[in-house]
Amino acid sequence: MHDLLILPGLYNSDANHWQSRWEAMLPNARRVQQHNWNAPERTAWLATLDAAIEKSEKPVILICHSLGCALAAWWAMERYGTHPAHKVQGALLVAPPDVERHDFPEFVTGFSPMPQQPLPFRAIVAASSNDPWCTLSKAQSWAGAWGATFHDIGPRGHINADSGLDDWPQGRAWVEQLKGCLS
Repeated sequence: MHDLLILPGLYNSDANHWQSRWEAMLPNARRVQQHNWNAPERTAWLATLDAAIEKSEKPVILICHSLGCALAAWWAMERYGTHPAHKVQGALLVAPPDVERHDFPEFVTGFSPMPQQPLPFRAIVAASSNDPWCTLSKAQSWAGAWGATFHDIGPRGHINADSGLDDWPQGRAWVEQLKGCLS
C-alpha cells in the first residue's frame, strides 16, 4: 500500500479537476495543502511537501500537475535521501509547465530553471500536444532528462478540469502501474 500525495499547481485544483476527483475516490490519497496557492515560492512549497512526506507512514507516490511537477523535480534534486528508506518511490508528472519561458508568471518564484537531473524514483510524464504552458517537445525532453516514461495524450490543453477527463481512468492506470512496479 502507498500514500498518494497530490501536488496541484498554481491556484490549486478545483472540484472538477481530475486531482480533486482522485482525492475523493482513491484510498490513501491526500492533497498537499500549500500556504499560498496564488504566489508560489519554491522554498515554502518544498517545506510543505517535506512535512507531508514526513507525515506519511507508507511509501509515497507523488501525483503532480503543472507547477506540482516542477516542485517534485526540485524536491528530488534538493531533498531526496533526507527521508528514511527513500520514502518517495514514484511520481506521475502531468502537464509540466515551462517555468523557463519569458512569459511565465513573475510572482511564481524559485522554480526556474527546471531541474534536468535524473529522478531517483520511477516516473511517468503525461503531456498534451496543445498545452498552452509547455510545448510537447519540451515536456518530452524533460521526461528524457528525468529518466521518465513519456506519454503524449493528444490535444487536451493543460490537462486540467477544462480537458474533459472527468476522473481520468488512463491516469489512474498509470498510478497503478507505478504502484505495481514498486510492490
